[in-house]
Amino acid sequence: MSKKERNPKKNKHPIWFYDVCRRRIFAILILLLQLVIITWFVIDRSNTSTYVLYAFYALSVLMVLHVVGSRSAPEYKLVFSIMILAFPLFGGVYYALFRLQSVRARYHRKFSALDAESNDLLLLPGDAITSAAREMPEYQTHMSYLRDFAKFPVYSDTRTQFLSPGERFFEVFLERLRGAEKYIFLEYFIIHGGKMWDAVLEVLTERAAAGVDVRIIYDDMGCFLSLPRNYPKQLRRRGIRCAVFNPFIPVYTDVQNNRDHRKIAVIDGKVAFTGGINIADEYINEVERFGYWKDASVMVEGRAAWSFAVMFLRMWFICSPKKEAGESYSALIRNYYPYDSERPAEFEGAGYVQPFSDSPLDLEPVGEHVYLQIIYSARKYVYIFSPYLIIDDAMMKALTLAAKSGVDVRIITPHHPDKPVVHATSRSYYRELIENGVKIYEFADGFLHTKAFVADDVVATVGTTNLDYRSLYLHFECGVRLYSSPTVMDIKQDFLSTLDKCVEIKADDYSKGALGGFGRKLLRLFSPIM
Repeated sequence: MSKKERNPKKNKHPIWFYDVCRRRIFAILILLLQLVIITWFVIDRSNTSTYVLYAFYALSVLMVLHVVGSRSAPEYKLVFSIMILAFPLFGGVYYALFRLQSVRARYHRKFSALDAESNDLLLLPGDAITSAAREMPEYQTHMSYLRDFAKFPVYSDTRTQFLSPGERFFEVFLERLRGAEKYIFLEYFIIHGGKMWDAVLEVLTERAAAGVDVRIIYDDMGCFLSLPRNYPKQLRRRGIRCAVFNPFIPVYTDVQNNRDHRKIAVIDGKVAFTGGINIADEYINEVERFGYWKDASVMVEGRAAWSFAVMFLRMWFICSPKKEAGESYSALIRNYYPYDSERPAEFEGAGYVQPFSDSPLDLEPVGEHVYLQIIYSARKYVYIFSPYLIIDDAMMKALTLAAKSGVDVRIITPHHPDKPVVHATSRSYYRELIENGVKIYEFADGFLHTKAFVADDVVATVGTTNLDYRSLYLHFECGVRLYSSPTVMDIKQDFLSTLDKCVEIKADDYSKGALGGFGRKLLRLFSPIM
């Protein structure tokens, strides 16, 4: 598709854009000031007292021991240990201030309490794991991990639809929003003014005026340059309740790394959407960024949509400025259960659906384990969409072992980067993967933002989790795993048709020679903090 055919519009900044810019500049200056003060304090004290100097060195050693003994990924342990030991005077102090803060523990306690209280509520529409495991015993371990350990049920009577690209999603999304009767829940990493958000906001305002309960959560960092600070108040004047996840404050704290990267929309507990698509015009190619934007979402209709309602309400209770008066958390959730007076719709031949979410606070990388299970169980093929390819040793071994075992492993990544350094880091993995039998393709038409796996015509997953450290270990993410659903074949077909718009990468295309090899190793070393 040519630029003329797409006819992208210029992305005009709203009148409050420069106020948002000033906020970001102010935050950067405050962070720099803190860094200068910490550096000055360490150097000044170490120069005035030999004992203080030795204390800082001892602290660095203790911090390295703490890193090595933590449950973090091995790659995190390596990069932080190197950084602390390379700058022993400063590294230990900075790590202690940045990582060892009580705010993370408080967040963990809150999420754990809500999870424990709401796990049983996920089962209100029933659980189909027994029949699903009987029909597909080879995937019983997949289902059991998410059902018994992560507490996400398997649902039947759920119809799914793969929506790609963003323009197709947008049409269906607006139609479903207009049909909302009781409530609309939206949780997005990015919301940006423009054609897409203006159309959505118009529908939300109309539905709120009609008595529909409309609630929105957005991530403050994701919207740092796109929404003004008082935006929740603006939405409340429209009858829309709004909460901001983890408001950004210019203070060095590890919890600021834990962003809400999820994309969830729930209508009446009967329809839900998730995937890679945020609410901004580039996702529907109304404005052009990095060429044509290829993305995808999945619509979940039926019993399984309820899981996304519970996920949203968990997050709402964490970041809402005011708790619901007179109701417990579990009582509030039950009020939104849609099937007390009616039976859920039945969809024959729709397979099984298992929505899931992932939290960085419990140190259990659910999203990565979902991906690894699909790779290790594949017998014929695994096809992967991912905008980034910054993987740990566990993922590297899984991909290469599958390819060396005769599984057709193919990965599509973007050709045009949104972040050049991150893109270069992704390419640093190409050579090893290709030499071990994995086929790598780059989407030549523009930027690919889809996050999906499909294998053996039976199982697939669509969600928000990228193949990079931030998504796998630092962000709140979500997705849906599909078993024997017609949508699995739709995802496969989308992958195969996308290959026609890709260039295949060969082993010697990148990182040639000694200099290239050194650069590749350097990028890989610091990939966990990209």
